[in-house]
Amino acid sequence: MSDIVLPLEAAEAEEYPPITARQVTAAVAGNALEFYDFTVYATFASQIAHTFFPGRTPFLSLILTLATFGVGFLLRPIGAVVIGRWADRRGRRPAMMFSFALMGISILGLALTPSFRAIGVAAPLLVLFWRLCQGFALGGEVGPTTAFLIEAAPPARRGFYGAWQGGSQNLANLVGGLVGVALAASVGEAALGLWGWRVAFLLGTLVLPVGLVLRRSLPETLHRPEARSHVHPDAATLRASAPVLLRGLALIAASTVSTYVFGYLTTYALHTLHMRAGISLAATAVSGTCGLVGGLIGGALSDRLGRRPLMIWPRVVFLLATWPAFFLLVRHPDPVTLLGATAVITFTSALSTAAVFVSITESLRKEVRVLGMGAVYATAVAVFGGTTQLIVATLVEVMHDPLAPAWYMMAFTAIGLVASIMTPESAHRRINPA
Repeated sequence: MSDIVLPLEAAEAEEYPPITARQVTAAVAGNALEFYDFTVYATFASQIAHTFFPGRTPFLSLILTLATFGVGFLLRPIGAVVIGRWADRRGRRPAMMFSFALMGISILGLALTPSFRAIGVAAPLLVLFWRLCQGFALGGEVGPTTAFLIEAAPPARRGFYGAWQGGSQNLANLVGGLVGVALAASVGEAALGLWGWRVAFLLGTLVLPVGLVLRRSLPETLHRPEARSHVHPDAATLRASAPVLLRGLALIAASTVSTYVFGYLTTYALHTLHMRAGISLAATAVSGTCGLVGGLIGGALSDRLGRRPLMIWPRVVFLLATWPAFFLLVRHPDPVTLLGATAVITFTSALSTAAVFVSITESLRKEVRVLGMGAVYATAVAVFGGTTQLIVATLVEVMHDPLAPAWYMMAFTAIGLVASIMTPESAHRRINPA
């Protein structure tokens, strides 16, 4: 990774030593694990439904599972505020350590929870508890991770380094999809429903000790030691940041709806298009790959062209491409169409992701950066991400329209496009004041 520095921001670049690949890996590995859990839960929603939420019909069982998935989002705003204030006062590193450890414990707990058949109603209650813990941890993860990557990055490369925040989410989609494909191919669909999905969760916990060691070695980017005790978030600073926060809410809501519709594609292919599990799970892997590549390309381009062009034009293309992609998928529900449509819409959407996250973070004052970014992200995801899959599944069932996911995603994309046009350029802003 290059450490190019803009001449006008040389003073800012000298505040911290250059970020290393190991440090980027530490931040990305933690964030990837956080999202791996949510990805695996969405990927194996059908199998989890049969294990913990037996219903009179497959649709009712699935809805209960997706509703529990949504419950995990309720504590995200609380986690963002609690952990975000801690990170803005005490440092990015301790906040990142805590959220990572809590997520790892929650993943392990969910993987080891007995089935409804074994312990009755206690099983879904335990699943609910672990989902709430995961939501709290993940709410407090995004803010510190994004702030660390951008504060530690060379000024001329903030877009590319910040892209790893979204890139880690897509990496989680990729790994989760590959794990699903491998398990479906090796153990069969029956075993996948009985115990195979648990293996997917347990594999995620293997990253926990490595991630904790890596994060412990991260430098602190909050403030120089002599200044750390003098800066605290306050209501006046947050009020002054209200325009940034409101635009950020719309921008992240649009990205979130797209992300969770992509995550629903596996279940959509299984239940709506009646495709085989192996092919359906492959869509998750394709989504992760194209999202990762598109996000990194978009982040690098935003360093050269600015944040606004990458926030606006890919969204225009995405808005125009979404309905044709789903229309072809419904008319031709075969593997080539599924994987091709997934690749096109995921790549196009991901081109804007880094610019959105970096622009919001760059536009916030340092003393409220984690709290503001984390709260906006967690609120948008809690309100829209937590309900997207439930709403889409219900719309498809009630309206008998398999194109419902496309319409829903296009509506939020239009909202995000308006917010992008209203957002000032932030690429050359100094973000680490003395």
